[in-house]
Formats: sequence, structure tokens, C-alpha cells
Amino acid sequence: MVRVLIIEDEIIIARFIEQQLLSSFQCTTRIALSVNEALTAMPEMLPHLLLCDINLQETESGIELIARLRHDFAFEVIYITSYQNRGIIAQAASTNPANYIIKPVDEAQLFAGVQLVMNKILHHSAAGEKIMHPASLLNTTELSILQQIRDKKTTKEIAQSLFLSPYTIKNHRHNICRKLQLDEGNNALLKWVMQNSHLL
Repeated sequence: MVRVLIIEDEIIIARFIEQQLLSSFQCTTRIALSVNEALTAMPEMLPHLLLCDINLQETESGIELIARLRHDFAFEVIYITSYQNRGIIAQAASTNPANYIIKPVDEAQLFAGVQLVMNKILHHSAAGEKIMHPASLLNTTELSILQQIRDKKTTKEIAQSLFLSPYTIKNHRHNICRKLQLDEGNNALLKWVMQNSHLL
């Protein structure tokens, strides 16, 4: 079931969005009325989708909050806002939102905006997970191996560059998979590197 966090400082609007989501989609919801409530909810809920207002009446905007959350969590985001200014929309676009809905929001507009993102989450997305930062989990050699996997080097080429045996590299790969909680089959490590190359 898709987990949705609604970050909206106006409770009436938040409840309306929640009601529409629960009546139209297979999902669980939670409302955060402030930045602090959102920061608390993220690790507890690990939402797949955030519906976020831009103007949260705080020192931090919704865009700044989303940029901060992107560092530690994988999720899709839809901005729901009254801002139609091109500069604000461009700023929002820098956080790679899945959609941008202009207030006031009606049922049809909300359904259309969310439906496309729900399909993406259910079929193609890595949303709903905490991002594991390799630097905090792996040693220098393991990070170097990941970087070379990213650069499409073979085990033999990696071994030569690090002056190690291919057998030692295979052991390192096994340890990396264990630390990143990856299944060793089906090229799981290569897939992880391709999806998370920005972390290396």
C-alpha cells in the first residue's frame, strides 16, 4: 500500500486532500502541519509520496524542506500551492517533483495529478526507502570498488588498479552487498550503483 505524507499548514485543506486520497486510492496517509512534524514523520512512515505546500508559514519553504529530505529519503513529491510565479516554479523544478498542482484544488484536479504518480510508484519507483549513504557504511577500498563498478570496470580491471587479486575483489563485493543489504544475485550491486551513482 502506498504511504502518503501530506505537508500542509492549513488543517482544512490537509483534511480535504486526505479525504480525497483515501476515497480514490489504496493508500495510507499522515498529515504534517509544520516542518518539524514532517521531519518527525519521515523516518517513522517512510512515505512513497509527499504532497507538499510551498508556503508553510515558516522560515523554511516547502521547496527547501523537500531539498533537505531528498538527502536521506527516496520519495516522489507533488507540490500543491497557490504560487504561479515562474521563478518559484523553476525553483520547485530543481527538486525534481513528479507534479505541480495550483490551488484551489478540486477533486478532479487532485485525482488526475496524483493518479499518474501512483502508477509510477507502483511500477517503477524506489520511493519509500531511506537512502543509505555509502561513505558511512563502507571503507575506502569498498568505495573505490563501487566507483569503478560505476565506471563499468570488470572485476579483473578493478583488481589490477587496486593491486589486489580478483578473488579479493569478489570478497569485497560480497561484503559491500551485505553492508548495503543487497541480494548478490541478478546483478543487484550493479543495479544499485546505477541507481545511486550520485552518492559515490
